[in-house]
Amino acid sequence: MDLKEIQNLIKFVANSGVAEVKLEMDDVKITIRTTLEGNVTEATYVQQLPVQNALPQAAAPQQITPVAAAPVAEPVETNNYITIKSPIIGTFYRKPAPDKPMFAEVGKTISKGDVLCVIEAMKLFNEIESEVSGKIVKILVDDMSPVEFDQPLFLVDPS
Repeated sequence: MDLKEIQNLIKFVANSGVAEVKLEMDDVKITIRTTLEGNVTEATYVQQLPVQNALPQAAAPQQITPVAAAPVAEPVETNNYITIKSPIIGTFYRKPAPDKPMFAEVGKTISKGDVLCVIEAMKLFNEIESEVSGKIVKILVDDMSPVEFDQPLFLVDPS
């Protein structure tokens, strides 16, 4: 039962003059109570009951909205660039400590093995090293923001 159906049910019950309606379906239990004066809805309870031994095809599809990491200010031609991606999930830091300088800046030339950033995962700080040599063209993630596995972090021009 979706939200629109629940809203329509509430309107129907409010206009019918019934004081209380209880509805139980497979895994949903709904109770709607109204006051008699003015037919105003007083309380609506929607309770999801635990489902035991549910079949996978019986499960309702859930909509997952992806979260964007950082807004892109301008489009960058990425055909000639190498993308350095996050090898783990965690929090992205551009500095080794708050009072230290940044590991990598846009325009900086890097070599293979240079530390580009730190990703903190479960209180462990993991140094992310460059696997290529080149010049940093763009940093795709803001400092101190969460990153996902395989999320692009840097664009590097290898030429």
